[in-house]
Amino acid sequence: MPPYDDTIRTPRLDLLPLRVAHAEEMAEVLSDPALHAFIGGAPATPEALRSRYERLVAGSPDPGVLWCNWVLRPREDLCLVGTVQATVAGEVAEIAWVVGTPWQGRGFAGEAARGLVGRLGEEPGVRTVVAHIHPGHRASAAVATAAGLAPTDRYQDGEVRWELTVRR
Repeated sequence: MPPYDDTIRTPRLDLLPLRVAHAEEMAEVLSDPALHAFIGGAPATPEALRSRYERLVAGSPDPGVLWCNWVLRPREDLCLVGTVQATVAGEVAEIAWVVGTPWQGRGFAGEAARGLVGRLGEEPGVRTVVAHIHPGHRASAAVATAAGLAPTDRYQDGEVRWELTVRR
């Protein structure tokens, strides 16, 4: 089994390994243009998302980098509501998350991020978990805090670097 190709279970969610077949449903989940307010761009069509997911599932062309992606499915609804991801390079795992607008405000992003950080903490090679968050994005800052990350005084592309040391 490839690294990180397992389901992560949290109290309310199953984080399912990303599959190309998720593209059509996820295109609907991610269709609100407001989701792009801080990251730019526009919602992807199902075809564009399928192409992106094909690349993600195929894995990084750099053998020293792992692309790890999951879709979020609440067990009570059995529909997809968002994604979490980690790019693992050496001892650092950079994480990100997005939850579709209709499901925001229910704590899904924080719960998924905590589950992801917990999973990354099980890997002996991962020492630091990082997220980059726009300084005005309070909801993402709350998610990072819930996952145990803290802001640093460093910036990348105008975003604050948040960190958690999971292993010294």
